[in-house]
Amino acid sequence: MIKRILLIVALSVLIFGGLFGWKFYQDRQALSQMQAPPPTVVAVTEVKRERWQPYLTSVGSLVAVAGVDVSNELAGKITVIHFESGQSVKKGQLLLELDTSTDEAELRGLQADAQLAKVRFERSERLIGKKFISQSDYDLNQAQLAQAQSAVKAKLSVIAKKHIRAPFDGKLGIRLVDIGQYLAEGSAIVPLQMLDPIYVDFTLPEQHLAGLTIGQQLILTVQAYPSKIFTGTISAINPAIDIETRSIKLRATMANPDSILRPGMFADVRVLSSQEQEVLTLPDTAITYNPYGDSVFVVESGEQGLTVQRRQIETGETREGRVQIVKGLQAGERVVSAGQVKLRNDMPVRVDDRPAPGERENTP
Repeated sequence: MIKRILLIVALSVLIFGGLFGWKFYQDRQALSQMQAPPPTVVAVTEVKRERWQPYLTSVGSLVAVAGVDVSNELAGKITVIHFESGQSVKKGQLLLELDTSTDEAELRGLQADAQLAKVRFERSERLIGKKFISQSDYDLNQAQLAQAQSAVKAKLSVIAKKHIRAPFDGKLGIRLVDIGQYLAEGSAIVPLQMLDPIYVDFTLPEQHLAGLTIGQQLILTVQAYPSKIFTGTISAINPAIDIETRSIKLRATMANPDSILRPGMFADVRVLSSQEQEVLTLPDTAITYNPYGDSVFVVESGEQGLTVQRRQIETGETREGRVQIVKGLQAGERVVSAGQVKLRNDMPVRVDDRPAPGERENTP
């Protein structure tokens, strides 16, 4: 009985051992016939050497060189309006007339008094030489003439003040009055802004004061025209530092011949330094940003072909999709710009024939 059991056990071991051995042989054969996975396809770019203009960045607001609400100095009723909303005007151009009928009637009476006083004075001039009138009568007639002429000039000034004129060249806003409306003294009639040139006011930290000078160039952009770049120069530097913010206020003057820049606009300001600097740059798509530091995958050539190695780098400024490389790379080195997520050190790669994604739009 024991021999029979041992025989069955031995046969079972032989059968199952043969099955497992056959399966192991098949697996080895399958592994030997399998091909290695193809290299990962990546886009590659080179570290470029460029010349960048150093600049200081700030934000500012556009301010009109001159801007007022045109108003009346004297009260009166509007008889004529000579302008339209949004119209461009020149200095001294007539904008509006107030009723002057009463003033003109009074003026005619004053002119008559002045004429009579002039006749009396001229008669006195002839008689004083012949000693026919006293010196006091002559002086009285002379004073009455001067007084009458002054009254005429005063009334002419009142009439002129009721003809409202533009105080400077500029562009009018929306009209705030209508014909027939009575205006009290100092009533707003229409906004007037001088748009060419135009100021931009901005601030910079006090540590940059030594590098700022009158006439220094700057460029700015506004949200209304994101594709346009406007240029100007620093025209004023505040003599005092703001105690609360430890910053200095500056004003720049911008040419605005088309009047597209308007007071109150928000502006991104870049104050340019005098000399350009040579820097190394990469497209921002080539850099992997992590809390422990920025890195790139550098493409290296070896006996097994192209492989990649992760390298830590130090970055600087970013401009128009390109990042300054401060440390970690040399000019001409090839870096993976797309497909970094699936890479690891020493992994074989194949370079895509197309340009890097951040450079394709610049390639014809």
